[in-house]
Amino acid sequence: MKRIGRFMLALVLASAAILPVAAPARAAVSASVGAVTILLDGYPLPFPVAPIIIKGTTLVPFRAISEALGVSVQWEQKTGRITAVKQDSTSKKTIILTVGSKQALVNGKAVPLALAPTVIQGSTMIPLSFFSQQFGASVSWTQSTQTVTIVSPPKDMYTLAFYALSSYDERSYLPNFDEVTFGWSRVDRSGEFTTSGAEYRWPQADGATTPESIVQDASGKGTLPSLMVYSVDGQNELTKNLEDPALQERTVQAIVDTAVEKGFGGITLDLEGLGMNGDIAKARTDYNAFVKNLSGKARQAGLKLTVVLHPLNSAYTGYDYKTLGILADQLILMAYSYGPTKTPEPLAKVDEAIQLALKQTSKDKLLLGISADSENSSTIGAKVGLAKRYGLKGIALWRLGLLQADWSALSKTVVWKE
Repeated sequence: MKRIGRFMLALVLASAAILPVAAPARAAVSASVGAVTILLDGYPLPFPVAPIIIKGTTLVPFRAISEALGVSVQWEQKTGRITAVKQDSTSKKTIILTVGSKQALVNGKAVPLALAPTVIQGSTMIPLSFFSQQFGASVSWTQSTQTVTIVSPPKDMYTLAFYALSSYDERSYLPNFDEVTFGWSRVDRSGEFTTSGAEYRWPQADGATTPESIVQDASGKGTLPSLMVYSVDGQNELTKNLEDPALQERTVQAIVDTAVEKGFGGITLDLEGLGMNGDIAKARTDYNAFVKNLSGKARQAGLKLTVVLHPLNSAYTGYDYKTLGILADQLILMAYSYGPTKTPEPLAKVDEAIQLALKQTSKDKLLLGISADSENSSTIGAKVGLAKRYGLKGIALWRLGLLQADWSALSKTVVWKE
């Protein structure tokens, strides 16, 4: 999942707080008004009005921060009342604020405010400390740099990990994930599906531990095991497969049969660089037909289908996100490999990749791919933070075998499956 990027790649909010509910942050780079900056999980958050200090209390724009934290906000013009709702799978919190009142209602219970909410240039401003108290976010104000720093609370989101190459030593992490996709098959140079070869092959057993037992153990602990099928069109092997109906049909059936036979619950399709040496538009159409064929057979067999995609701001733009998002159960956005190996990915590029993808497909279908090979314990949380900010379905981590060093940081930003 990380390979092709290496060779291929050489909130200002739409509405202020008193307007109808706005979408999450959309501006990718500029996020400050004057000299003030709001950082959410290490990345600038656009906002309509600069934070101010009144009587020693820092006031910040309520809607801009709330919606980026996944809080639904409604404004009642007539009463000057703001209703904010934070809901997850286990709880719901309803907060009511009224302009000019130093008392908030939290699930019907009165809570005092350091300063009453006030409207400035069309935005409702509230005390900064309120976010930390009610939404579980860590919030601070640095006067010297004029910076509001917010760290979002851990979020319950869908988590997927890749198990490939040298992942065996971290197999104990499998139960923490909702899904693990095993990179043990590929389309070879002749365009045939195979579980043997130089890489992405069915591994050898290690004593009593076999590939089959690892898959069964993951499934038994509530983690969905998926079979990853990898290939790159470096020598037109994928083009050959897509243009040969008999070969394509044989490939699709072999993928489904192998997944069923080996006890997998899903298929992850990671076919990269299609049409790079020829007609990309034709490859896009042909790939849609391939995925449609596979999707139909996978669903008949009760298998979940995931498709892995290069971001639309990479050197490769051959994927039809809209169609693939309809055909597949979920998409993984490989928002990495923008720069040198082992260098943290530029947040602005990752942000842009998400925005472009969301123009074509639903956030409920999208997993943000994060490469642990590029990130470190100081930067990986910022990538997860972007997935939270846009309300994506979850994250996909490349890969087991690389996560141990970052696990402490990850545990602070995601609610992991027990």
